[in-house]
Amino acid sequence: MLIVTLIAAFIGYLIARLPGLLIGGLLGYALVRWLRAKLIGKLAERQTRFLSATFSVMGAMSMANGEVSDRQRQSAEAVFDRLNLNGAQRDKARADFERGQQESFDLEAELAGLRQIVGAQRGLLQVFFQVQLVALAADGQVDQAERDMLVRVARGLGCSQEELSRIEAMLNAAASGGGTQESAQPLEEAYRVLGVSSEATDAELKRAYRRLMSQNHPDKLAGKGMPDSMKRMAEQRTSEISNAYERIRQARGQG
Repeated sequence: MLIVTLIAAFIGYLIARLPGLLIGGLLGYALVRWLRAKLIGKLAERQTRFLSATFSVMGAMSMANGEVSDRQRQSAEAVFDRLNLNGAQRDKARADFERGQQESFDLEAELAGLRQIVGAQRGLLQVFFQVQLVALAADGQVDQAERDMLVRVARGLGCSQEELSRIEAMLNAAASGGGTQESAQPLEEAYRVLGVSSEATDAELKRAYRRLMSQNHPDKLAGKGMPDSMKRMAEQRTSEISNAYERIRQARGQG
């Protein structure tokens, strides 16, 4: 941003020497402040929309069996706790969760809006699913109706077959208590987490690992619309990817 101020000052100097330098510098500085405020406001809006979509879809998924159980409401509250939502944020999250349960709720439209927010940031989408899976698998059980709803949401968000496989691996990990340690993670599941087959070469494995770590880096996602409250989720996702990679390397005698 400093370069904008300097360029404006230089242009001002070329036009009117010292007075122009001062005026150009002031105008450049004002422009920088305006741009920064606009960018911060836009990011805050994206974060708010992302949270709203996350919790409304969570509400819709809780209706997979036709009604919302006390367990599911408790699971939602547990997610709010995990995200450290404050009073106002929690009230908004509850309202969105309830909105997603209404007959008038348009799931496809909500998913379309979420796709616009996510764009090409697939790591942001993985954080979204991680939140959903924590709520779904809170009691260690996920029935077929919930799995079918999860697939519907994934397809509505344009997920590829590779991404669906990774979501399935995340679901299995969540349903088993979230264990992602190398000793606990099945080798087949580790391959699904990285989105590669067991026939992948070491070079292909490393490329997949590096791509996923880059896509899911918490700081990178924060700049693309991920709320600060979800940073811990993103950190857990990168830990899961790292553990899967090490599990496969160990199996291949590289660890």
